[in-house]
Amino acid sequence: MTRGNRRRGREAVVAEVGGGIASLVPDPDRSEAWALLLGDAPQSHVDLDDPTHLEFEYQRRLGHAVDLLAPPGRPVHAVHLGGGALTMARYVAATRPRSTQQVVEADTALTQLVRAHLPLHKEWRIRVRGGDARAGLARMPAQWADIVIADVFSGARTPAHLTSVEFLAEVRRVLRPAGWYAVNVADGGPLTHLRSQVATAAAVFQERCLLSDPAVLRGRRFGNSVLLAADRTLPVADLTRRTAGDPHPGKVEAGRSLEAFTGGAKPVTDVTARASPEPPPGTFG
Repeated sequence: MTRGNRRRGREAVVAEVGGGIASLVPDPDRSEAWALLLGDAPQSHVDLDDPTHLEFEYQRRLGHAVDLLAPPGRPVHAVHLGGGALTMARYVAATRPRSTQQVVEADTALTQLVRAHLPLHKEWRIRVRGGDARAGLARMPAQWADIVIADVFSGARTPAHLTSVEFLAEVRRVLRPAGWYAVNVADGGPLTHLRSQVATAAAVFQERCLLSDPAVLRGRRFGNSVLLAADRTLPVADLTRRTAGDPHPGKVEAGRSLEAFTGGAKPVTDVTARASPEPPPGTFG
């Protein structure tokens, strides 16, 4: 069931989906842009006129990874774990035409809502499959993807089984030797979850770096960080420059500074895994 609410000449669309109540809310500042909310939590933002526009800071940082993954415009194979409004899949399609993309989204009702009201271009090679992210990853061929982007939340928390060494080993299996893993990690002080996720990536991949808001890294507020991991050298200098130039400047931790940040945290296994922490009251206004 859906219903509309008038807002500056366009209607918000509200529907019940698998994860609760989803709202597609028109952006008053961009004529063809929409925000996707699940409950009161902002989940995605899409500009149908300009799919290269990334409104959320963490998605801008994921965009930096997509931009630096390969020479500009070169098509890639991308896997998206968690679809939402398909913001990052749209970005890859717009910036790297002829890319082939696989999306795994557990909430099929949400996917139907998004595709009905925020349609994809017909020429984009984006295939969306319903199902659990880890189970969907297990069905993909080895060394297929140039990048795996994980942005999976259930009730504003990342499920425990998507945080472990065993899960990252499956990610690494699907990646090509030069491929990148990029994950959205939400946490706040004392940053126990974020530190453990860096340690988990270090147990599987040779190189890591972390892109985040300085206030989040200091544990002063709850927020999103982007963790990148690969078995090749990451372009830390370019990532640092781009992140510092964002509308809300961010910071990149890598090498010794990232090791110091991790602070002896232990890798997470399937046995010890826990869902990411619940956002504190008032996080979303």
